[in-house]
Amino acid sequence: MKWVLPLVLASALALSACSNASSDDDAAGSSSGGLAGGGSGETYRIAFEGPLSGDNQQLGINEVNAVELAIEQANDSGDLGFTLELVRADDQGDPAIAPTAAASVLQDDSILGVVGPSFSGATKAVATTYGEANMAMISPSATNDTLTTSGYPTFHRVVPPDSLEGTQLADYLATKNYSSMVVIDDLSDYGKGVADVVQSALEGAGVQVTRLGVDAKTTDYGATAQQVASSGAQAVFYGGYDAQAAQLAQALQTAGFEGDKYTGNGGKSSVFTDGAGDAGNGWYFSCGCSDAVTSPDAQDFTAAYKAKFNTDPSTYSPEAYDAANAMIEAIKTAAEDGAPTRESVEDAVNDLNYTGITTTVAFDENGELEASSQVINLFQQENGVITLLGNIKEQ
Repeated sequence: MKWVLPLVLASALALSACSNASSDDDAAGSSSGGLAGGGSGETYRIAFEGPLSGDNQQLGINEVNAVELAIEQANDSGDLGFTLELVRADDQGDPAIAPTAAASVLQDDSILGVVGPSFSGATKAVATTYGEANMAMISPSATNDTLTTSGYPTFHRVVPPDSLEGTQLADYLATKNYSSMVVIDDLSDYGKGVADVVQSALEGAGVQVTRLGVDAKTTDYGATAQQVASSGAQAVFYGGYDAQAAQLAQALQTAGFEGDKYTGNGGKSSVFTDGAGDAGNGWYFSCGCSDAVTSPDAQDFTAAYKAKFNTDPSTYSPEAYDAANAMIEAIKTAAEDGAPTRESVEDAVNDLNYTGITTTVAFDENGELEASSQVINLFQQENGVITLLGNIKEQ
């Protein structure tokens, strides 16, 4: 990626497209997030990098709202000894735009850590740059396996990798006794990565797999749906994101495909539900994420989120809340030995042992959650509502 002047970089960031009560007039890169009660000391900033505009903005809105809430609550607690602010960096989930967002973050010396990026491709585009700057990252949703095996020194995540999700989903699918399936991916780092894992595990279980690749920029899935319908397959898996999964769902319904339909964490959102209409009913979703609305551990968070944003938390909201609170805990720890720096915050992130509402945030040497904290859940949409079925290993 070519670097351009910092002034151009900063001005290139788009306005947040959040349609709820969350800072509708804040430009990406601007600060916000509850200054009252934060103490009389210095002001430090936490950046959120993710999609706040474009086709995938809903995921970013789910996450940045939770980060904003965590920062507001930390300031209101009155025990920080400093004030925290939120900085929004909109990368649209696009690897081509992510370096611009990261450059804007890095030029602000008061930013000590990043919650995000949200997407795997965007993370790959900036992880080396953040690492060179000793900027700690805690992603709430970037799941591509290679993110923790490529030597990115400051990358961490609070969700399981695609390999675990794909393997456990394939193990579940093997119990369905399908003889043949179609596996489709959107050619993205996330979509192709999880589809590769699913295909490999299915073939290992003796299932005949037909593999298709359909670029995420595709707007007509009619031909793909016809291939699926004429293949004789009993089920289909789509590795990709919500807007495209919704289009595929409609096309499969039109093509008369009556088999079972599955997708991964990228498809689980209100964007899918709204876009697919009744064609989305019956779809299954695997996700290394929790359901804050039904989880006993997340009831206080859910109530506070709904009170602030006038909507329930959605996919990856609770994970973003945990990522933000873990970053806050690291800044507090670093501040115990004087003014925190990016280096001292990164060291504190590496040593975290923080109990969140979704998991225990403790990382191995690669930034991966400890194995005992990794859970894959299965969801299904019925009557226009995506509901939790439970731990996929128990289904």
